[in-house]
Amino acid sequence: MNQLIAIDDITQRIYTVREAKVMLDRDLAELYEVETKVLKRNVRRNIDRFPQDFMFELTPDEFQNLRSKIDTSSWGGTRYVPMAFTEHGVAMLSGILNSKKAIRVNIQIMRAFVQLRHLVIDHAELKRELEALRSQTEERFQVVFTVLDNLVSDENGLNKKIGFIDKK
Repeated sequence: MNQLIAIDDITQRIYTVREAKVMLDRDLAELYEVETKVLKRNVRRNIDRFPQDFMFELTPDEFQNLRSKIDTSSWGGTRYVPMAFTEHGVAMLSGILNSKKAIRVNIQIMRAFVQLRHLVIDHAELKRELEALRSQTEERFQVVFTVLDNLVSDENGLNKKIGFIDKK
């Protein structure tokens, strides 16, 4: 992996757990080209750098739920629940892994998180615009329906006979 990792490859490894965008230890270990146990050992040795909002271990239920959403054959037989790293936790990893590879990979991962953040912002803006369009359309259709209701109602005299009336 001498070349930079594609951002799309990274964004596919970002999951939402506990309403936070996270990457799992096994995915990060693969990107950094280290064993998962080495990554976890380094994190545990430097646990003060990883408060709960930087890194947390998944509960067995969260792990099972996540496994059901991901291709289960790639998970293998892990005995331990994975660690989940938020964007800040991933940034902290480059400091404890302390290699040029870790720094290059972290830069790409940070770019992926930024790209996801922009997508969320764009999505929120699009949603606001759709809501405005919906309310505007509902107001216009309400006028149309009111006119149609008036035309259909008997009060407007639509039941009068139409045509030539002989006034003898």
